[in-house]
Amino acid sequence: MCSSDLGTARQGRAGLAIPVGDRSPVAPSRPAAGVRGAEVQHFVSRPDLTPPVVHITHERPGAGAPGHFFLTPGVGGPGQGGAMICDYNGGLVWFSPSTSQVSKLDFNRQTYRGQPVLTWYEGPVINGHGEGVAVIADSSYRPIHTISAGPGLKVDLHEFVITAQDTALITSFRTAPADLSAIGGPASGTVLTGVAQEIDIATGRVLFHWDSLDHIEVTETYQALAGAGTEANPFDYFHINSIAVAPDGDLIISARNTWAVYKVTRPGGAIVWRLGGRKSDFAMGPGTRFYWQHDARPHGNSSLSLFDDGATPQEERQSRGLFLDLDTATMRATLARQYVHPAPLLAGAMGNTQLLPDGNVLVGWGAEPYFSEFTHDGKLVRNGRLPASDASYRVFVQGWSGHPTGRPAVAARSRATGGTTIYASWNGATTIATWAVLAGRSPSSLRKVGTARRAGFETAIATRHPGPYFAAEARGSHGRLLARSAAVKRRKG
Repeated sequence: MCSSDLGTARQGRAGLAIPVGDRSPVAPSRPAAGVRGAEVQHFVSRPDLTPPVVHITHERPGAGAPGHFFLTPGVGGPGQGGAMICDYNGGLVWFSPSTSQVSKLDFNRQTYRGQPVLTWYEGPVINGHGEGVAVIADSSYRPIHTISAGPGLKVDLHEFVITAQDTALITSFRTAPADLSAIGGPASGTVLTGVAQEIDIATGRVLFHWDSLDHIEVTETYQALAGAGTEANPFDYFHINSIAVAPDGDLIISARNTWAVYKVTRPGGAIVWRLGGRKSDFAMGPGTRFYWQHDARPHGNSSLSLFDDGATPQEERQSRGLFLDLDTATMRATLARQYVHPAPLLAGAMGNTQLLPDGNVLVGWGAEPYFSEFTHDGKLVRNGRLPASDASYRVFVQGWSGHPTGRPAVAARSRATGGTTIYASWNGATTIATWAVLAGRSPSSLRKVGTARRAGFETAIATRHPGPYFAAEARGSHGRLLARSAAVKRRKG
């Protein structure tokens, strides 16, 4: 992400079903958020949630592994921004909104102490970088760890990786004095350095600290000075935006503003090699040069993926998901394969490239409101889209099973044609098969009056029962009771 990342760069799929044993007509519903022209989702049972619609086009039906999409809309789009999980059809599964002061970014599923967890950055965004914390939540969406950076620093939004040793790799930014005269700036200038830290999650102890200014000169930057370089306006010469662990335990660090990826020893912090940029240790073969890149990830000892933004300013015709073969004996980089959108798309910031377990590749197009899944050989499988003015820093595909601890939400609305429509939802639940509707003259006299198959984040169920009190039960496979909502009184629709 750069200073313009968040400046340049928001379902109400309320299904409507007739309860088994209730032959009343289907109740009229609000316009489904997935219809053409609808961009914000609205839910009767959860009016506090207004996320953007996620449109999914299946280019090759049946292809690709099942899973969930993890994304963070809210970079300039309609509705609320926040951390979002969607199913493979774009249907909302879980949403946790950001606020005007606190953004949630870099949302993903990882593993901690052998268990699947959710992770994200939480905090403000200041001139393109974060000054907040990293959060770990369990499968019930309850935060279990909040990670801070080492003394005097804040966690940045660009990276949060849980290692196999249950430590956290995080990025941070630091203000430091620097001589900028070699690039046309003041001799007594000020820069933003890129910091990588490894934190022991259990204790908060800093295990490793690396600062770009100790190893990378400001003359390696491609970022225009443009009047920056003062205490009031530090020059972001490096812009760290990803950290990954190499097979030998060293770190792979990407810096957007030097157009380079660095292999860094751990411990020690020495530069093993540079890939790309002004001082590349690799001979860059045809098609291997990248510009303003993000998300560098090693795959074995000789392959690396990244998202090649190609802008801003523009250096390429379109952005690419890129895989490079690295021969460290001859120190030559070769283009293995690339993934481009048929649009074509040119992202001015952000973005990621994810290698999936079945060999497919997911590309999040950063500042462009798209994400795409390709087969290994480049055939488009699925294409996702947020509203035109929106974007997600990264997008991931992961398997997920969520088990919220709170009660389901329910609302009851009278129908002009008679009877009641019950709206039921349970934010984050992934194992609901059916909803059972309960009704009665008082909250203590409710009895089951019908059931309906789950039909999206919010299921609308029509009943002729007069109530006026209603509740809903979420049930899993074989009718197993998962949770029951509070009783609510019917209101006018």
